[in-house]
Amino acid sequence: MSVRLIIFMGISLLIGLGAGCGTSESRLALNSDLTGGAKTIVAPRIGAQLWSVRDALKEDFDGTLTALSLQGFEGVEFAGYFGKYAERPADLKRFLASIGLTTSGAHVPFEQLDQQFQQTVTFYQALGVRTLIIPWDARAFADDGVAAFASDLNRLSQKLTPLGMQIGFHNHAQEWANFGNKSFFEYIAENTVAEVVLQQDVGWTLNAGGDPIAFVKSYPGRILTTHFKSPLRENDERLPIIGSDDVPWLALYHATVSDGGAEWIVIEQEEYPQGMSSIESLAKSKGGLDAILAD
Repeated sequence: MSVRLIIFMGISLLIGLGAGCGTSESRLALNSDLTGGAKTIVAPRIGAQLWSVRDALKEDFDGTLTALSLQGFEGVEFAGYFGKYAERPADLKRFLASIGLTTSGAHVPFEQLDQQFQQTVTFYQALGVRTLIIPWDARAFADDGVAAFASDLNRLSQKLTPLGMQIGFHNHAQEWANFGNKSFFEYIAENTVAEVVLQQDVGWTLNAGGDPIAFVKSYPGRILTTHFKSPLRENDERLPIIGSDDVPWLALYHATVSDGGAEWIVIEQEEYPQGMSSIESLAKSKGGLDAILAD
């Protein structure tokens, strides 16, 4: 039996989420609520960032999505490629449903959303996407551009909220550079409304020397979707695969769920070690996370 709601009433709980390979059926341990009050936490679903398997998608779009479903992924995050469904988002939504997948969100360039707002929104509504993530904007790490970028995020958030949608921003290493007494990413977080999702990319945060757990705890309830990606480090013999590295994934998972309010953990794979294919590498990272959460 699958149980998603984890309720703890002043005592420590260890709740089995059922048998199976998916992380939503793993075991989740959470500390007690010391206030004595009831607190409900919903275990996030596990998605795949489709940029990870962009080569495979171009060879066999439907087959690649089906393979991800068979690996236990519950959803996918789009990255601008839709195969034969480029003008048929409703058909793509139906296909996803037929293989047991849904959408966790989509990466959408700022210019596209800003300049083609209605067309873009209509497409993603038909696809069933509620969270539109800006994956990159050079202003986000520019002294003379970051304030305007934060303002644009707020403006677009105001337009999306009545539509039941949210905008978000995805960090790379550059946003961790210093801006005043904090980082650019922290400036963006503190100068945008709460509805703007802060999609932390754990791999990039670690590559930049940041503390991904501290970031989550600093902005509670705003990490609704996050990228779990093993960082690639120079002169490191460990594989850039979740579970084969030295990242404290379990502690990070707990923080992301209990403090960040994560609805989706999106696994991303940008390195394909030891000759593994993109799909094999992504499956390996998912298996690593499954094992960590089941331990």
